[in-house]
Amino acid sequence: MTVCVAACVHDGLVFAADSATSLVGTNGAGVAVIERVYQHGNKVFNLDKRLPVVAMTSGLGAIGNAPIHSLAKDLRREFKKPDSKYHLDVEKYTIEEITQKAHDFLYGEKYAAAPKITGDHSLDFWIGGYSSNSDRHELFKITIENGAATVASLCQNGECQIFWGGQPNAINRLVIGYDNALVESLRRVGVSDSDLPGLMETIRANTEAPLMHPGMPVQDAIELCNFLVETTKGFVRFLPGADTVGGEIDVAVVTRHERFKWIKRKHYYPWKLNKLETDHV
Repeated sequence: MTVCVAACVHDGLVFAADSATSLVGTNGAGVAVIERVYQHGNKVFNLDKRLPVVAMTSGLGAIGNAPIHSLAKDLRREFKKPDSKYHLDVEKYTIEEITQKAHDFLYGEKYAAAPKITGDHSLDFWIGGYSSNSDRHELFKITIENGAATVASLCQNGECQIFWGGQPNAINRLVIGYDNALVESLRRVGVSDSDLPGLMETIRANTEAPLMHPGMPVQDAIELCNFLVETTKGFVRFLPGADTVGGEIDVAVVTRHERFKWIKRKHYYPWKLNKLETDHV
């Protein structure tokens, strides 16, 4: 379980995510239950240290025995190999090309070869940044859900918007004014499925909070993403059940000139003992 937020503004892209990792098992009745929650998962990635590209994940924490953060590093290594089918030409590449290669690697190669997962499951892998010789950011999302994979273009040609995934209820309530509980409540009181889309559009037009502006400086976009993740952490903390959103918040930014920069990053090793290291993800 997780929450992840991506903000696209004129200055660049901001990705932020919590660090909670949930291990799910089944009880005696075969019902899925959360067995443990660890607070030090890695969900934001420097996908290619040479390029203005950033990635983020939510959903499944691993494919087979390989954690998603480890697979992201494997893919980063493949990008550099001249003889690899995933090789990237750093002088001529697109974010869409990187996304397609990530899809082929994660789904076509790793997921296809892993033991079959039973039950409902999903994995989102977000990729954003700037194509070579482009001054407009792009954002894509790969989704693997119950064995099928899709690639969605969320932001092209520099459009500015905020996106979120994982456990969205807190942000849905705060930003758009409601979550899926409202939809189900309206169904229960007799609103038909044919009337729901128009009704929900009307409600959202009157309840959505315009928290983001395309011209906001990147520092403000950083603080907005951090606020939304922190709010979700608090929301989940006080709900009944396990704290499936939590731990430190990792934040990374991509801009056209500064490229990839860590803003907040946890480490499992002390910096003072590893002064030659920069960032390990």
